[in-house]
Amino acid sequence: MTREDIIAAIDEEISRLEKVRDLLQNSSSGRLSGALARKTATGTKKRNLSPEARARIAAAQKRRWAKQKAAAAQAAKK
Repeated sequence: MTREDIIAAIDEEISRLEKVRDLLQNSSSGRLSGALARKTATGTKKRNLSPEARARIAAAQKRRWAKQKAAAAQAAKK
């Protein structure tokens, strides 16, 4: 990468940052503007489990509790 390429990349980054700064400064309510807010809000969807998945998780946890309780009871006998 040549010196000119590096300078061009830095100039592009500065330009992008200035645009973001302008968007943030010009927002009326202090919140992120629509397009920027949509970009940052992605990935925050609530994920719901199916009833079957909940039942499998509950059954697995009950098995773990039973195993732990049995081990504690066996240790108390010794």
